[in-house]
Amino acid sequence: MKAVLHISDPHFGTERAPVVKALERLAHAQTPNLLILSGDITQRARGVEFKAAHAFVERLAIPARVVIAGNHDIPLFDVMTRIFLPYSRYCRRFGPELEPVHDSPELLVISVRTTRRYRHIEGEVSDEQIERVARRLNRAADRQLRIVVTHQPVFVTHAVDEEHLLRGHQAAISKWTGAGADLILGGHIHRPYTSALHEHLADLPRRVWAVQAGTALSSRIRHDSNNSVNLIRYGFDGAPMHCVVERWDYNEGADDFLLADSIAMQRSILAPML
Repeated sequence: MKAVLHISDPHFGTERAPVVKALERLAHAQTPNLLILSGDITQRARGVEFKAAHAFVERLAIPARVVIAGNHDIPLFDVMTRIFLPYSRYCRRFGPELEPVHDSPELLVISVRTTRRYRHIEGEVSDEQIERVARRLNRAADRQLRIVVTHQPVFVTHAVDEEHLLRGHQAAISKWTGAGADLILGGHIHRPYTSALHEHLADLPRRVWAVQAGTALSSRIRHDSNNSVNLIRYGFDGAPMHCVVERWDYNEGADDFLLADSIAMQRSILAPML
C-alpha cells in the first residue's frame, strides 16, 4: 500500500513552528511516496517565504512532489512583478512547470494552474485547461488512481464559501468525471472535508470525490478547524481502484497530528438515472 500526503495553504510567513515540526514527524513516520501541495505556499510571495517553504519540503524527504501556486503566491503589492513576472519567485524555488504531472503505474496526478495575475482571490479554469486535463485522463491506465489538483475548490459544503468556488467548476467536474477522474483535490478556504460529488450533483457518470485540505501550518485557522492535512492511501492488493482518504488534524495537547477521519472509496460506473 502506498500513500500521498496532501497539504495546502501552509502560508509560510505565518507558519506555527510546533506544527511545522509535527508535520515533519508525520511525514517521516508515514513515509508517503508523493507530496501534493495545492497552493498558497506563502503569505505574501516574498523570496524569504518561498525559501523557507522549499527548505520545509526538502526536510519532509518525500521522493516525489506535485506543487502548484495559489493566489497568495503571486506578489500583491509589487505591481510590476505581478504584471510581468507573476510566478518568478515560485519558479525560483519549485521549478518552471506551473502545472506539473505525476505519472506512475498506480497513480496519475494532474495539476491545474487556477490562479491569474488579474485576479486577487478568485480562481478560474479555462476551456483549454479543462480539455487538456480530460485528454490526459482519457489516456490513463485502468489501474491508476486518477487525481486532479486545483487551488480553489470545485465544490463547497457551506454557503459562505460559495464565493470562493473555482470559476468554471461545473464544466470541469462534468468533463473530468466523464474522462475518469477519481478525486479532485483543493485548498484555499482552510476548511477540510471530503464530499462525494456524485451524491450532490446530477448526471455524473461515475463516482468522484472532492477532497479539500485545511491550512497545513498557518496561524490563519478558520471555521473552527485546526491545522489539517490528508493522507491518501492507494495501491491495495487486488483492488487498484480503491483508496482511503484520511484526515489528520494537529492536536495541541498531543503536539502532534492525529487521525481525525477516514473515508474509503471504490471506483464504479453509475447507472443512468431514468
